[in-house]
Order: sequence, then C-alpha cells, then structure tokens
Amino acid sequence: MSKSIFYHAGCSVCVSAEHDIVNLVGKDNVEVVNIGEATNRIPEAEQAGVKSVPALVAPNGNVLHINFGASMEDVKG
Repeated sequence: MSKSIFYHAGCSVCVSAEHDIVNLVGKDNVEVVNIGEATNRIPEAEQAGVKSVPALVAPNGNVLHINFGASMEDVKG
C-alpha cells in the first residue's frame, strides 16, 4: 500500500478528523473511505485491524485510532 487509508463513518467527529488528516498529510497521500456509505469496505477495514472509526491505516499497515466516533460493531449496525 502506498497511500494511507482513512476510514470513517460520516459522523461529526469523523468528518472533523478527516479534514485534519487531509490537511496534515495531503489529499494525494490519503484515501478517504466513509464506511457508513461504502459498507462493502467494512471487511477490508476490519482485516487491516480497524477496531473503531475514525482510524488511519498507514502505508506500513499500522492502524492509528484517531478519536473514538463509533466502534466497528456500531457501524455494522
């Protein structure tokens, strides 16, 4: 993976963190995935180690849980 992937669920905490991440790393260096809308990407996020959103998966595979917005179980509903 050459880009970071920022997973979020569309809540206000997540959207705020999205803006901060994009400003910090640059929009060309991060793929933003709203798993509240792209539910087909939930298994991918879980396989990467995402336990809650918002979370940033770095190119080396490390998962950075930014701030608690929702657990993956909450997102899956």
